[in-house]
Amino acid sequence: MKLYDESIKTLLSGLDLTRATKMDIVNTNWEDVGDHNLILRSDMAYELGGGTNPAVSAMAVTCQDDFVNTDEVLLLGPDLKDIKEDHPYARIAIVKVAEDSLGDGNALYNAIRKIEYVRYHINPKGYMTRISAKQGREPVRVSAEALKEGLGFAQVGKLFIDTYHENKNIEAVKLIFITDPAFDYKALAEQAKHLEDITGTIDHIFKNVMMDCGSCSLQKICDEVEGLRELHFAVH
Repeated sequence: MKLYDESIKTLLSGLDLTRATKMDIVNTNWEDVGDHNLILRSDMAYELGGGTNPAVSAMAVTCQDDFVNTDEVLLLGPDLKDIKEDHPYARIAIVKVAEDSLGDGNALYNAIRKIEYVRYHINPKGYMTRISAKQGREPVRVSAEALKEGLGFAQVGKLFIDTYHENKNIEAVKLIFITDPAFDYKALAEQAKHLEDITGTIDHIFKNVMMDCGSCSLQKICDEVEGLRELHFAVH
């Protein structure tokens, strides 16, 4: 599973994680309210990624310990209690799986999508994610009441980590929240799209019998990403 590794390396090189706060998730618990996590505008303190603010989400899968070897939640920027109004936001998940644990063929694509879809099944009390996969946005409404009760990224991150680990293929997760107003969210959004393009190309390979790479709209991705072209010709 090296399909995302070069992109992960590029993504991490754009983050100064020496400035990041490592959140304490060992002694942290918070309620997941499931489908009942509706936060009305009148009840929210602010929205992460609200209005014209960026709301970026990126996910990549790897087998490399160099990228992630233990569960951790990192924060670049202010925590939830220190934010007072609509604010830029990003969430990055780098997920480590065991080598060859995701299978091949269409099973590989489905396994990656299953990991990605974890985000649809996490509902921390007072933290309502409003995902728009089509627009590539993941804004979040944060309730004023939850902030009073002590909600922070440690609590949110712990629920993410726990839910990821419901998938037996996942060994560790590096979760990075970004709220730094000075961060280059535009560049991160482009990197997130590239990661999604890689996943989409995997699906294309297993559903499309096209062998004329010169006329394929995904040729650039295949040329750039180690393993994709080999995957293509292994299938056909």
